[in-house]
Amino acid sequence: MIPYGCQDINSDDLDAVVQVLKSDFLTQGPVVPQFEKVVTSYCGSKYGVATNSATSALHVACLSLGLGKGDYLWTSPITFVASANCGIYCGAKVDFVDIDPKTYNLSPQALEEKLMQAEKNNKLPKVIIPVHFAGQSCDMEKIHNLSKKYGFRVIEDASHAIGGKYKNQPIGSCKYSDITIFSFHPVKIITTGEGGMALTNSSELAKKMRLLRSHGITRDKELMIKDSEGSWYYQQIDLGYNYRMTDIHAALGMSQMKRIDDFINHRHNINQYYNKKLSDLPIVTPFQSKNSYSALHLYPIKIKYDLVKKKHKQVFDEMRARNIGVNLHYIPVHTQPYYKNMGFKQGDFPHAESYYSSAMSLPIFNTMTISQQNEVISALVGVLM
Repeated sequence: MIPYGCQDINSDDLDAVVQVLKSDFLTQGPVVPQFEKVVTSYCGSKYGVATNSATSALHVACLSLGLGKGDYLWTSPITFVASANCGIYCGAKVDFVDIDPKTYNLSPQALEEKLMQAEKNNKLPKVIIPVHFAGQSCDMEKIHNLSKKYGFRVIEDASHAIGGKYKNQPIGSCKYSDITIFSFHPVKIITTGEGGMALTNSSELAKKMRLLRSHGITRDKELMIKDSEGSWYYQQIDLGYNYRMTDIHAALGMSQMKRIDDFINHRHNINQYYNKKLSDLPIVTPFQSKNSYSALHLYPIKIKYDLVKKKHKQVFDEMRARNIGVNLHYIPVHTQPYYKNMGFKQGDFPHAESYYSSAMSLPIFNTMTISQQNEVISALVGVLM
């Protein structure tokens, strides 16, 4: 089976992990801060807070911005559920903004229209999470401008997008946002096994997120409410969580970062080959904005079912039967039972639902060969034609 995504681990990665395993610190040692520095230097931001998952990073990011009961968080319906769940964790209410039918990202036009109505109803969001779907940046300048007009904070969910760029700036620079989140799951551009990171240019937000990722406990005398009682002393000054990344995971991430540009370049070669070879099929290949250099985490196609005499599930199942590990990213979050119980229903976000009805992600990963691509293409031709 050719998977839709998988990790690329080499001998240098193994050596980096073994070095930590032989060291004095498997966790809470020097490697996590080193990894944070490598990522922030690459992205051009000031501070990085590594966590045990991107979900954890989203959670502490929301908390650091003061999201809580009575507040609203808006995000895209075409994303993994974590982009919305992080608001629920904080006690906030969650809503969605429909996608742009070309980029599949949160639509700035739909966002502006919804903000205008929300202002009239006194229900403006406190936080908006635009999701850089498949590795392509949302139109962050427009979203940033709307944040200044309507007073909301911005967290970029860039779980798909490390290594990408927006208007020639690295995604993660936080030029148009308060915080940017990366994921290092094995199917992502680089991996730490499991892990995530929150990037920001605010020292206060960074301090808050670091505190929250480790039980709300500090040894920093400046943060304590009374003098230290000794070298053993610490204080819990907030309710935090055990969201720390280990040095083992960070070592793998640091090693992977050495190859990130090669990974992205290879993904662009795969993208170009797919675009060329699939141009005559009854599908829509991924649109790429001129303002964005995508990290190409996914290669999502839309099948023109008015030209194909098969159902969506049939095409999917036939591809799997041919050992092609296609996937579907994503089921619109508002259609999940948990969110339907909140009052969301089919028809609420028509562009997201239309996308879901015809979408399929083809395999793309760092080690993918031309031979594997040709297998995918041959299978798709055989199923559709």
